Amino acid sequence: MEQSNYSVGLDIGTTKIVAIIGKENEYGKIEVLGIGRSKSLGVHRGVVNNITQTIKSIQQAVEQAEADSGLKIGSVVVGIAGQHIRSLQHSDYITRANSEEVINEDDLDKLCNQVYKLVMLPGEEIIHVLPQEYKVDGQAEIKQPIGMYGGRLEAYFHVVVGQVSSIKNIGRCIKSAGLDLGNITLEPLASSDAVLSQEEKEAGVALIDIGGGTTDLAIFKDGIIRHTAVIPFGGNVITEDIKEGCSIIEKQAELLKMKFGSAWPGENKDNEIVSIPGLRGREPKEITLKNLSKIIHARVVEIVEQVYVEIKNYGHEDQKKKLIAGIVLTGGGSQLKHLKQLVEYITGMDTRIGYPNEHLAGDSDQEIASPLYATAVGLLMNAIENKGRNPIYQEETKNEKELVLEGHPERRATDRKKSERKTVFDIWSEKLKDFLDNAE
Repeated sequence: MEQSNYSVGLDIGTTKIVAIIGKENEYGKIEVLGIGRSKSLGVHRGVVNNITQTIKSIQQAVEQAEADSGLKIGSVVVGIAGQHIRSLQHSDYITRANSEEVINEDDLDKLCNQVYKLVMLPGEEIIHVLPQEYKVDGQAEIKQPIGMYGGRLEAYFHVVVGQVSSIKNIGRCIKSAGLDLGNITLEPLASSDAVLSQEEKEAGVALIDIGGGTTDLAIFKDGIIRHTAVIPFGGNVITEDIKEGCSIIEKQAELLKMKFGSAWPGENKDNEIVSIPGLRGREPKEITLKNLSKIIHARVVEIVEQVYVEIKNYGHEDQKKKLIAGIVLTGGGSQLKHLKQLVEYITGMDTRIGYPNEHLAGDSDQEIASPLYATAVGLLMNAIENKGRNPIYQEETKNEKELVLEGHPERRATDRKKSERKTVFDIWSEKLKDFLDNAE
């Protein structure tokens, strides 16, 4: 199978790296062809801090996915998170030369590209420019201005910004692992593609993705992304606390958390005890489950409260901005027992656990439908979407498609539509023209 028929998402996390290969089936669902995961060793709180280790881990995950699927991985879509990510609101406008013509895709592109030129703090770069709503000649609250008349086109944007060095380091790791970087996507956006339904995005929902090193937040209302944030705490700090609090090694702490951990201390009886083998012939340690869940509870409360501050910053308490669909929890950390109840208790908002199975084909492996893989599945969806439908005249548009894949990700989709509008004859005549130009 050639690379054009399948896509690859690569989730570079703090605890694990996942490479996932898949394609869209005839029902528009995603068929996973292969998956590989490896322990992530060179990433701290979502940021690469050891290039050599990260390259090794990426290669391991990729080789596993290739062996699983029998396919070769070329270009990948990668997620980015980390405490250096911030988002801001920005409004911008263009004045159109001819208000007698209807607004088209080119106008929207022009407006978007203008935002990419914003001057950021030193060392920062714009990752995403997401239009929220448009204004045409002062008429507000327009979702889709294409086809309207107007001289002044204005828009409110949600701009996601990250550190250039972090983005470059990720690019460097991908290149050194022998892969091509297709696109970089914000991880909370990828996770939300995988686990949220359109109805939830319309009603208003906060997606909380609790990973190993970071907790990512994405808020949607009226079908539009309204707020994103990355909080530099995740499941690893809980493990760290258990390790310190019980004086045991990390491996044991992680196992304790996963097997017996609970976010709700009242749940455990006083006499429930776990015995942990001592190191090298030392006495085994006995730990009460009540103490264990107290340690976990204290840290989880801190993480949830930080996320809730961000939800309040967005303006959740304002009647018009109310998040009716409440909260969706995903990521590996969401599998902690009684976390849903704790989040509901702290925030007073409806909560559910998000599984990325909504878009997966029916016969997919159960394992992939776990919240652990939400980001990876979302990145795969992004890779498939970016690829777009391959026109029938694939061979002839080869060069054109390579050109489309340069420039901003936001521009790609519109460029692709334009390239598809051309007929075979148009392309043939352009080729002829090029040939004649070169012959002179």
